[in-house]
Amino acid sequence: MSLGRWLILIGVVFAAAGLLAMLAAKLGLPRLGRLPGDIVYRGKNTTVYIPIVTCVVLSVLLTIVFSLFNRFR
Repeated sequence: MSLGRWLILIGVVFAAAGLLAMLAAKLGLPRLGRLPGDIVYRGKNTTVYIPIVTCVVLSVLLTIVFSLFNRFR
């Protein structure tokens, strides 16, 4: 595949992910990045955010997607 096609494909994937995120927000589902188990520390002048559960969920989802992609390839 040429570079142009890869860039178009990546753009379509990002647009689809954005639409899914907007749809999830409208349905009242928890936003990715604000899941229970993510650590947030708010000090006087500092906020530290550690998205542990979000990273685990994304890792599992991407593993499933890439496994399916590899299987049908």
